[in-house]
Amino acid sequence: MTQNRRQVLRAAGAAAVLGVGAWRPAFAQAKADVVIGAAHPMTGFMSFAGVASNNAMGDYINWRNQNGGILGNKIRYVGEDSAYKVDQGVAVVKKMIAQEKPSFIFLDGTPLSKAVARDVLATGMVMTGGFSSSEALLDQTQYPHHFLSGPTFGATHEILMEYIGRTSKGAEKPKIALVHTDQEFGNEAIPHSKARAAKLGLPIVQEIVTKPTGVDVTSEVAKLRRSRPDIVIFQGYIMNPVPEFVRQMREAGINAQVMSTTYGVDRIMYEALAKNGERLTGVMPYRYGYDTESKMMTTMREYVAKVRPQQESISVFYIHAWLTGMIFCEVAERCIRANKKLTLPNMKAALESMKEWDTGGLTGLLADLSTHQIKSGRVYSYDPATKRMEPASGWIRV
Repeated sequence: MTQNRRQVLRAAGAAAVLGVGAWRPAFAQAKADVVIGAAHPMTGFMSFAGVASNNAMGDYINWRNQNGGILGNKIRYVGEDSAYKVDQGVAVVKKMIAQEKPSFIFLDGTPLSKAVARDVLATGMVMTGGFSSSEALLDQTQYPHHFLSGPTFGATHEILMEYIGRTSKGAEKPKIALVHTDQEFGNEAIPHSKARAAKLGLPIVQEIVTKPTGVDVTSEVAKLRRSRPDIVIFQGYIMNPVPEFVRQMREAGINAQVMSTTYGVDRIMYEALAKNGERLTGVMPYRYGYDTESKMMTTMREYVAKVRPQQESISVFYIHAWLTGMIFCEVAERCIRANKKLTLPNMKAALESMKEWDTGGLTGLLADLSTHQIKSGRVYSYDPATKRMEPASGWIRV
């Protein structure tokens, strides 16, 4: 803990005794660092995501500090490499808690979020967010300190099913096949997908489960050929083996529309499919980096152009981390405005008060974080003319 932070916390204690008037001038005299830590997968097979998220978190905090910080308080950022390995990530988080005394920590995914929960809760002073979209982390008994910066895997599928239901024409509903990995990223969404489909009268005619990598899709394509779906939804893949899957589908005479969600509709996927003439459709919780309707996206894009001119595009991983940084800072600001210490109970209450929070247009709709997630998104479809994903629906909240 920095000396400034000690001074602020002592001032907060004095304010509790002397009244609110004593807190405000004391805080004005002793500005504290708000420390944000992060365990990003900057090396290893997830480095493409971790490098982007580390850049985004650092960029947002630098931009925020250049624009006054948090009510005049500077933000200090500490980013470390987790390599997407739980043991390395746990070591990073424990060291960070001991040495840096962060109020917020960005975590690389669900396994690490679960592994460090006990250590985080023991501090009573830390809130976490990160890449995970797992519904399990919304359990307020075990993870009251954690939030998701978007919808759960299941909620994205519910949004997609709502879109399919709303755009289906005629009495006969489109037949849907679900193709997903056997890991949490792939399988957690499926019960929600099936339940929403049943509610809307959409038939699920096939479910295929694969390993996330090294998949021979020939036998799986044969299953699809027998079930003849109108739509195939891929879940749990960032790219491979989806392009090969779709190529073999076409060779087998399967003309189904190809869909996916969030990380599966980023540039790497839609461009890989576009090379073969395919038009991907899917759910995105945020606007794309080239969007011109969002004030915050424009700010983000201009800042990236200034500090990272070599960066060709803004990925979903970058947007996600930038938004998470915004949420961290908003929570801190709400606590400071209310003359509250940055303790977990106070930060949790601040987060849950964010029921109509303006993300600068990143999420389209005003964000509701009262349930520790943002349950909205929009369906986009690839347009060969613009070579981009373009809106295919309005914003949908489930």
